[in-house]
Amino acid sequence: MSSAADGYLLLDSLELPADLRSLEVTQLAMLAAEVRALLSHNAATPPDRLAAALATVELAIAVHHVFDTSADRIVWDGGDQALAHALLSGRRHTRYGHPRGDPLFPPRCANGYDASSGAHCGTAIGSALAMAVAAARLGEPRHVVAIVADGALTAGMAFEALNHAGALDADMLVILNDGDPARAFSGSVLSNRLAQVLAGPLYAQLRDGGKKVLRQMPTVRELARRSEQHLKGMVLPGTMFEELGFNYIGPLDGHDIGALVATLRNLKRLRGPQFVQVLTRTSEVPAEGLPGSAVVAEEVGRRYGRVLGQWLCEMAAADPRIMVITPRGSATGLHEFARRFPERCFDVGGAHQHAVTFAAGLAVAGLKPVVAISSGALQRAYDQVIHDVALQCLPVMFVLAHAGLSDGDLATEHGAYDLSYLRCIPNLTIMAPADENECRQMLDTARLLAGPTVVRFPCREGPAIALTAASEVPPGRARLCREGRSGLALLSFGAVLEAAAGAAERLDASLVDMRFVKPLDEDLLVSLCAVHRGLVTIEDNVIAGGAGTGVAEVLAARGLQVPLLQLNFAGAPAGSCLAAARLEMPGLGDSIERWWLSQS
Repeated sequence: MSSAADGYLLLDSLELPADLRSLEVTQLAMLAAEVRALLSHNAATPPDRLAAALATVELAIAVHHVFDTSADRIVWDGGDQALAHALLSGRRHTRYGHPRGDPLFPPRCANGYDASSGAHCGTAIGSALAMAVAAARLGEPRHVVAIVADGALTAGMAFEALNHAGALDADMLVILNDGDPARAFSGSVLSNRLAQVLAGPLYAQLRDGGKKVLRQMPTVRELARRSEQHLKGMVLPGTMFEELGFNYIGPLDGHDIGALVATLRNLKRLRGPQFVQVLTRTSEVPAEGLPGSAVVAEEVGRRYGRVLGQWLCEMAAADPRIMVITPRGSATGLHEFARRFPERCFDVGGAHQHAVTFAAGLAVAGLKPVVAISSGALQRAYDQVIHDVALQCLPVMFVLAHAGLSDGDLATEHGAYDLSYLRCIPNLTIMAPADENECRQMLDTARLLAGPTVVRFPCREGPAIALTAASEVPPGRARLCREGRSGLALLSFGAVLEAAAGAAERLDASLVDMRFVKPLDEDLLVSLCAVHRGLVTIEDNVIAGGAGTGVAEVLAARGLQVPLLQLNFAGAPAGSCLAAARLEMPGLGDSIERWWLSQS
């Protein structure tokens, strides 16, 4: 725990965010320096995420200084930019120092300072709009603010919400945290002053008064509207947001805390949808000198990603038709591919639905698209997977990173639903490698299949299996790893094989690496039922509709009455890790042994 001796004089004096509002504006810059220092030293966060967090320190302080953040609704889109907010809202000594750092998306917290649990990017504006409508409906005098990073505007639903908000004329504020390093930073004194004037009461009164006068003269009113937009368009880049019905303010220097506070105070008085663009600098935060834990966190779970990246580079060098599409941050191991084949690597940001449809179009044109995406992100493109890819039986390869359980404690961080939501889709082949070598083999197999394929791997590290020469896995065929004598057979799907092997040894059970979730190896299942008195399926997916359910369907269709135990992830247990779900030793062996003894 820090103290005044650590150099956090102002930060230590704040018990609640309300205390921050009692500070003078001249003190806020000192507070920002303390917050930035504490984040840099305590957050076990990869450098890119920490850089994004540090860029929004002044913005978070200004929001807490101007708004009553315990009563007003502040919705942060994405966890990276919300770390300073979390620190200021009572979580200074909770998440920091956690082995995995902070969650990817801010959780809804019991202390009331997080209005909504963020999911994937692009959701904040829609959530905030609903809260603004509800406040008006219920007669609650509260302000509603959505804070979105520039990457969130690549998600289609962000623009859907902007369009809806402008049409409703809702009382809400959208703050765009524009941290694009390619943008020339021009938020100087002139633009800051102009933003304050446009957000001020005089300009608002003149604007509203002019609308009332010109309401009876439609032609003149339209001329005045166009003139105002053209005038703003000459000095401000917000014409698009004005067309959507927002009053645009900006661009504003996101590190000039005095200008931020003054502008937000003015905007707080305005009615209707407001949009302010804040320019922040993420590129100035160096990766060097960050805590060693941040580097460690960046390496965890990257081994499968390195297999993917190496395979893609080899395939692309031999086949010019290989193309890679990835939403930003969804998959790992692609940096080398992007460097070597920049014209064949498409980063679509948060546009998950577009990623899938774009890949479908490439496949129709005769190319070989690989969509590298996280299990959770693919959920957003479910309709596109079905209609644009699967029903047309197009050869699109989906590589699902972060599948199965993570060791975080948020349900949104797990990829625990993909087997269930993908298994029912026609024409789709689903593979779950048990280790890195099998992952490589399955990538080779997917490349040769005529229809759409899925290769899923977890966010965890693999068991460090050495890669063998390139070879394919026979489609739809499982692998018998061990023949036991107890009459029990364990059917392992994916990266839980290592834990299942320990349980098989302990119970003298047969062990099968199923490899394919769809199609299942029905012939092997039938032969196992002939010589075993019980089957156990093991997977890191939810129970309903998962791989174990597929095995149960085969048994029922074949009229095979063999006791079946399905072990898998059944929700979001406290701690949210394999041990809590009893999918690693010794919990896995205990669960199987208790069930097996009850069958005797």
